Amino acid sequence: MCRETGAQHCQAADINTGTGEQKTGGNVFADIIIDIKHEKLDKIFQYRIPDRMENELKPGMEVIVPFGNGNRPTKGYVTGISDRCSYDLSKVKEITEISRDSVEIEAKLIALAAWMKENYGGTMIQALKTVLPIKQKENARVKKYLRLLLDEETGKARLDYYLEKNQRARARLMAALLDDPVLEYDLAVKKLHITLPVIRALEEQGVLALESERVYRNPVRGGSRETPDITFTPEQQQAAERFRREYREGKRYTYLLHGVTGSGKTEVYIDMIRTVVQMGKQAIVLIPEIALTYQTVMRFYRHFGQRVSIMNSRLSAGERYDQMMRAKAGEIDVMIGPRSALFTPFPDLGLIVIDEEHEPTYKSEQVPRYHARETAVMRAELEGAGVVLGSATPSLEAMYRARKGEYVLLTMKSRSRMQSMARVHTVDLRAELKDGNRSILSRQLQEMMEERLSRREQIMLFLNRRGYSGFVSCRECGYAVKCPHCDVSLSVHRGGKMVCHYCGYEQPKVTCCPECGSPYIGEFRAGTQQIEDMVKKRFPGAAVLRMDMDTTRQKDAHEKILAAFANGEADILVGTQMIVKGHDFPNVTLVGVLAADMSLYTDDYRSGERTFQLLTQAAGRAGRGERSGDVVIQTYDPAHYAIEAAAAQDYEMFYQQEIAYREMMGYPPAENLTAVHAACEDEELLEKGCHFLKEYVLRIKGQAAVQVIGPASPGIDKIRDIYRRVIYLKAPEYDTLVKIKDRMEQYIEINSGFDKIWIQFDFNPM
Repeated sequence: MCRETGAQHCQAADINTGTGEQKTGGNVFADIIIDIKHEKLDKIFQYRIPDRMENELKPGMEVIVPFGNGNRPTKGYVTGISDRCSYDLSKVKEITEISRDSVEIEAKLIALAAWMKENYGGTMIQALKTVLPIKQKENARVKKYLRLLLDEETGKARLDYYLEKNQRARARLMAALLDDPVLEYDLAVKKLHITLPVIRALEEQGVLALESERVYRNPVRGGSRETPDITFTPEQQQAAERFRREYREGKRYTYLLHGVTGSGKTEVYIDMIRTVVQMGKQAIVLIPEIALTYQTVMRFYRHFGQRVSIMNSRLSAGERYDQMMRAKAGEIDVMIGPRSALFTPFPDLGLIVIDEEHEPTYKSEQVPRYHARETAVMRAELEGAGVVLGSATPSLEAMYRARKGEYVLLTMKSRSRMQSMARVHTVDLRAELKDGNRSILSRQLQEMMEERLSRREQIMLFLNRRGYSGFVSCRECGYAVKCPHCDVSLSVHRGGKMVCHYCGYEQPKVTCCPECGSPYIGEFRAGTQQIEDMVKKRFPGAAVLRMDMDTTRQKDAHEKILAAFANGEADILVGTQMIVKGHDFPNVTLVGVLAADMSLYTDDYRSGERTFQLLTQAAGRAGRGERSGDVVIQTYDPAHYAIEAAAAQDYEMFYQQEIAYREMMGYPPAENLTAVHAACEDEELLEKGCHFLKEYVLRIKGQAAVQVIGPASPGIDKIRDIYRRVIYLKAPEYDTLVKIKDRMEQYIEINSGFDKIWIQFDFNPM
């Protein structure tokens, strides 16, 4: 690691070997990461701490330092403090100031950031900013009060005096304070029309005191708190008791809770968290979608009340900041939210729960491309906490590790209220087409929908697509209309526009083929808007709600749609995959899965796993109440093992076939995979850079069992006029790929030819 000394940089070897290191009586130094993402500045720099800051400065703080030859004021983060310096003291610069509007990084999270940088690539500053759920301080919300300081008799005498002197405003305020000795400031100003000078005058006379208190913005709007009794099934009891016993014995394991849909995993989480909270510790509950927040929070609120909070991107900056401050102060016990909630700065973290751990949303698409599951396990290890992973359809990675003994497997095979699993019906859409049914709703599904609507039961229709986003293609020559900047098909939107969902490029909808002139050009679409319109037309008496990315953009939109459906304000809920994850609607007795195999034939080795998980989760939404449920899976390939296993709701059948495929092909979790993403404005330079990178890896890997594939197209060759390529590295051992990544980063840093090429590493990509 390098430290800046004046205009010079020391050599890494000098520090690693201790060369020139000296103890400097009286002087204290800070190790600082400069807030610049460039790889060549991804080093530790050392600065002297001024005397005025010695007792205040600590690791995690943001500071302003003079940087480079021009001493440009630059932000940085303190990662450590030492009384030792490695070189000429006369050239060491001094910290200018502490950034007062920034948020500190907890010391434990600095260690986690260092682990993330090492295991996922990127720079240390990118890792540090990832573990900061909020970056900046927000103004505190303060509530002011006026408190009467006089006894009743003296107060009445003062009121008479004000009336006698015709001081009406003072008299109004005095009378109000005699009725209510503690008065809200806003009430006095707005309702009684009292001005600040009047308040100040009475304050100077010793009549009242103007007081204020910090009020936290709380995004959890709980109703009446009631602690319902939890009646466990034997399987739930066994899982909860084992965790409780081992946790109290000081054992901190990673548990995989594999419970079928409706088996009551949330009740088990609540019992586990209660165990942790009773020992004075806090818990984080990760959920895959913001859409799940409302229902999840209400279930936890009934047990933990105001000691529960949420963290997600839909909160205002002030709400997010206040939740972090409440967490740091130990004022909450449970934080619920998507991936970023993992970095909640609890003072004594005891447990991390990851619900629906199989979901791909737990993998970050930003550098560092961390996975919440692995990062949670590392954070728990650093802080002496436990981890619980829960799913009805565990990821291959989690189940593989459980069967190798790395995780403790807890199983629940029955629903919590002993309801039977939903009956699953598979419909072959090829047969429907042969019989003349061109509707996206099969005849069987339509008949079952009519039956449910007549019984006033609810229906969910799931489609793994969004909006009117179909592509336009010529039926004569096969030409598809593509974005000129991104090499992807343009999507048709209402209003006669075609839009690129990557860069926003727009053009009018075409009426004839630009390639051959044929008028037989049209759109192929199956979106939630279209399904909604079709259902309303087919069932005009039914109330229909739609839930997708377009209808949930506004704050609280998820809650409003789900609450409306839960309250029976709609008969049918049409939506994308966000409607099939974790929701519990007792009156839903029919789930229709439209075009089940849309996700089956993508260019992704996980496509079978994702299809099985989505279909199983969708099937789990039906029959969760007193009435039994049915599921209709519509597919063009009913014989595919992922669809057969989902229809049978048989995880073991799916796992055995899928793991055999992964082992045969050398895919995770049987082996490990790294995608090296490269991007550049110059296509020729990109090709040359990727060639040299591949040759370098082949040269340094030696006898290690590393397979190098590519460079290849990542599916879309160009986005916003930036060309893209990817090189894949396969190896049995994860550490082998990490070491190769380290060597590649060094190679890229010392070769100026890579200055114009963006390189990112993605381990076991999703």
